[in-house]
Amino acid sequence: MVENLTVNLGERSYPIHFGRDVTSAVRAQVDILTAEGRKLVFVTDQNFARCQTEALRTMTGDHPVLVLEPGEETKCLAELGRVLDFLAEHRVDRGGALFAVGGGVIGDLAGFAAASYLRGIAFYQVPTTLLAMVDSSVGGKTGLNLKAGKNLAGAFHQPRGVFIGTDLLGTLPPREFAAGMAEVIKTGLLGDADLFTQLEHAALTVNHPALAPVIRRCCALKARVVEADEHETAKEGGRALLNLGHTFGHAIEQVTGYGVYLHGEAVAIGLAAAARLSQKLGRIDAAAVARVETVVIAHVLPVRLRSPLPLAALMAAMARDKKVRAGTLRFVVLNSLGEAITQGGVAPALVEESFREVGAAD
Repeated sequence: MVENLTVNLGERSYPIHFGRDVTSAVRAQVDILTAEGRKLVFVTDQNFARCQTEALRTMTGDHPVLVLEPGEETKCLAELGRVLDFLAEHRVDRGGALFAVGGGVIGDLAGFAAASYLRGIAFYQVPTTLLAMVDSSVGGKTGLNLKAGKNLAGAFHQPRGVFIGTDLLGTLPPREFAAGMAEVIKTGLLGDADLFTQLEHAALTVNHPALAPVIRRCCALKARVVEADEHETAKEGGRALLNLGHTFGHAIEQVTGYGVYLHGEAVAIGLAAAARLSQKLGRIDAAAVARVETVVIAHVLPVRLRSPLPLAALMAAMARDKKVRAGTLRFVVLNSLGEAITQGGVAPALVEESFREVGAAD
């Protein structure tokens, strides 16, 4: 059975469909659009195309499919050009639609292509990783990475619908599942203390009966945040809170060239660094920091860099973060375990010390 949750954004509102197997629901949407005479294309990656061949065939029918290389390196200008050319090649017009079937990389890249092509066409998200299900498929942030930094090019472009099926996680590698748990832990820390406590008592696995309710819970919290601050313009708090751990994590990804750490692994280290910064700012104590790191480790995620990275390079990458305003970087810090706030004017020395404690080197 497929359940729904609505992201309420006025004329841009859309449903999130939840179920174990949503392939038939996706195909039903495809058939409706096809009957209306709309041209449809799909974008996915090689891992999903190889491991979930039947599911992909069920969803796509005979519509064109572009299969891209997996990995964060695909979120680049060259691959954006490939998707745009693919849309043009198949003569997709303004009434057409793109279906993004994959993890966060595919959703972000294909969504940005949909936002850019003909100045915007419809697109649908079919997330196939835990990270995409609980975070990147919801909220309309699309984009790609530049050499200068993570997600520095992009657009707000809401999908017309999101289809979340937990059966699609059956072939997800354990490392990718763990990476998705970083975003689940983040959700608990920033706005759902009960969820964080639940994760303290029992680590989630792909077969855990609580997984589906937790995914829905994460989506519901993100929907509420997005509804209140769709374009991340709030002076304090708002959608920026969803970046807890990401300012540190994005710097780690950029310095390592996007190929060493999965996004969720970098965010996990970022959560540890953000917790330590929060302690230095006097907002939480050492025991709370330890609780954060214990939950992260319990979900097979790192809290330290695998090998030292240059502190100067990390700080330089952080200074190019898209959350810089008027030359000042705002941090998302913990006021408690379950409540995050944004804070500007943080002394660089405290940030540097937090980076050192997770493995950065002078």
